[in-house]
Amino acid sequence: MQKYISLFFSVLLFLTACQTEDRPKGVLNEKDMISLLLDIHLTDGSVYQVPQVPDSMYKYSSQKYVALFKRHHTTDAVYKKSLKYYSKQPEKIQDIYSKIEAIIKAKVDSLNKVTAAEAAKAKPAPAGPTPVPTPKSSTPDPSLKPVLKEIK
Repeated sequence: MQKYISLFFSVLLFLTACQTEDRPKGVLNEKDMISLLLDIHLTDGSVYQVPQVPDSMYKYSSQKYVALFKRHHTTDAVYKKSLKYYSKQPEKIQDIYSKIEAIIKAKVDSLNKVTAAEAAKAKPAPAGPTPVPTPKSSTPDPSLKPVLKEIK
């Protein structure tokens, strides 16, 4: 009996070790998956800006997701299959999300720069003449002594 148990586990180990690294048919490649996930997360963010009424969320979000899948030339079934495939490989999904995070960070930085530039342009000029700075000390400047002697 011991012999059969060890043979079973040996065959099981052999079969699990011989899995191929190729993507199954119908799974998006990494580049397409990154682009799709990025757009899905951005769409999720825009959907949650709508007031949280269930009917309106379904009404507005379903059309956005349909358009998103059309834009990427895929379906939700392919997306689910791809997500399931990449979720079973932690290194790949972590790499994908680190790239997505970098892209979102770059977009946020770009938006912050544009917003700061627009705020600087929109800043109103000071009204009226500019005030003359007052001297910090009440003693006259030594370089003005000849001028002050002439006035007296």
